[in-house]
Amino acid sequence: MSPQSIIRRHRVAALLGAALIISPFVVSFAQSASGIGASNTVATTQTPVAGITAPNGSFAPIVAADKPAVVTVTTVMKAQPETMSEDQPFDGGSPFDDYFRQFFGDQGVPMPKAPPQQSQRAEALGSGFIVGADGTIVTNNHVIDGATSIKVTLDDGTELPVKLVGRDAKNDLAVLKVKAAKPLPTVKWGDSDKLMPGDQILAFGNPFGIGTTVTAGIVSARGRDLNSGPFDDFIQIDAPINHGNSGGPLVDVGGNVVGINTAIFSPNGGSVGVGFAIPSDQAQKVVAKLMKGGDIEYGYLGVQIQPVTQDVASAMGLDHPGGALVAAVTEGSPAAKAGIATGDVITGFAGEAIKDPKDLSRAVADVSPGAKETLDVWRNGKTMQISADVGRNAEDTQTAANDEGGKPSAGEGLRVPSLGLGLTDITPDVREELNLADNQRGALVERVNPDKAASAAGLEPGDVIVAVDRTPVKSARQANQAIAEAGKSGRKSVLLLVDRGDAQIFVAVPFAAG
Repeated sequence: MSPQSIIRRHRVAALLGAALIISPFVVSFAQSASGIGASNTVATTQTPVAGITAPNGSFAPIVAADKPAVVTVTTVMKAQPETMSEDQPFDGGSPFDDYFRQFFGDQGVPMPKAPPQQSQRAEALGSGFIVGADGTIVTNNHVIDGATSIKVTLDDGTELPVKLVGRDAKNDLAVLKVKAAKPLPTVKWGDSDKLMPGDQILAFGNPFGIGTTVTAGIVSARGRDLNSGPFDDFIQIDAPINHGNSGGPLVDVGGNVVGINTAIFSPNGGSVGVGFAIPSDQAQKVVAKLMKGGDIEYGYLGVQIQPVTQDVASAMGLDHPGGALVAAVTEGSPAAKAGIATGDVITGFAGEAIKDPKDLSRAVADVSPGAKETLDVWRNGKTMQISADVGRNAEDTQTAANDEGGKPSAGEGLRVPSLGLGLTDITPDVREELNLADNQRGALVERVNPDKAASAAGLEPGDVIVAVDRTPVKSARQANQAIAEAGKSGRKSVLLLVDRGDAQIFVAVPFAAG
């Protein structure tokens, strides 16, 4: 099972939530905290490493240098309690409900009446670190998102009002500014690109609001994708961090910031010793832009893209997998105007090689709207260059419209035995039942044999095959004939373009597995 599959089976939690101070949530978080045992405790004996001068391998010099620059970020948010009448008991959704039911409800004693509900304020805690002696502070965007007021507490206990300088939700970063009577202690940025699995690191923060805490661990992986956005490139760390550590610095053995603690891998909401940090090389660029104030504008092409797997490469006649396969082009987008087409494989952008969809997403996003860039595109066995004017990022994801003409043919169910598919035409009844668009054309997947290749490739009943090996199909018979021709060509896989809900994706189905 892949790491991404494992992550999706558990909860990757932002680290802010459990630091709520007022509201019933504190009770459940306290329970989570009390359940943290020896498995989350850092060993007291550390192997000496380069950069630590103490003969016993102590981290004390690093902590003494960096801890004064770590701050607690307190936010006030408006709570929105559910409406409840005065004569209604605690019921459904109150963390105290089980306790009251145990001690009152099950004994025939009336449960306590709920007090009148009033608008409340809830405080939440996160962490941050000072990068400028003038009071410039870096934290996570989710630490301050939705806050009506923000306050920073320095390591020495000094509380200071805060100005929000800038924020970026996509990278989950924010920059704050405080005014102090004297220059503040700072930490320096490090080079996260030099980190390797096995390197020792320290994580600073204020978990559960108990005060600045330091935990030690190692880098266990680089480039983790948690499926949280286009810029996922997390450092995975094996170190105990908890709710409230969000925004705190991850430092190397030289005391330099190499990451920003952002999320934990947790099946139960508490720490199991696996956390994720935004790399400093990525964060530093974003912070530099945010320090100028306001939000960041990202470049936009207007394509749906997916990886080129070995099966997809085989079906398309590529020598090896790699690049970003264009599954759909948004109508009227910069990509559409430049002539990028569904089925293109983008292998380069602005002179940089594109190895996978994440490379392209990051490269395009980093370009300022209005810039003209060149894309290297593989199409029909040839490589070409296409120039595109990068647009301003659109928040709404759009798919390419299917504008093929023609009328659906009579609905005769057709089997594709080599793949394990049962196909049928899109009749008016089918169109109405599945709520398909009036202009939807293709072959409807009616059945999928769970023991055949199509099922293993991820095809599902209700999918609509709109193209086979990049050739449009309008009926089940056309799809069947095209798949049969692909099988005769000697290729190991056939490439199907599939409409599924609001998305359009390529699915490569190997013949050999059928």
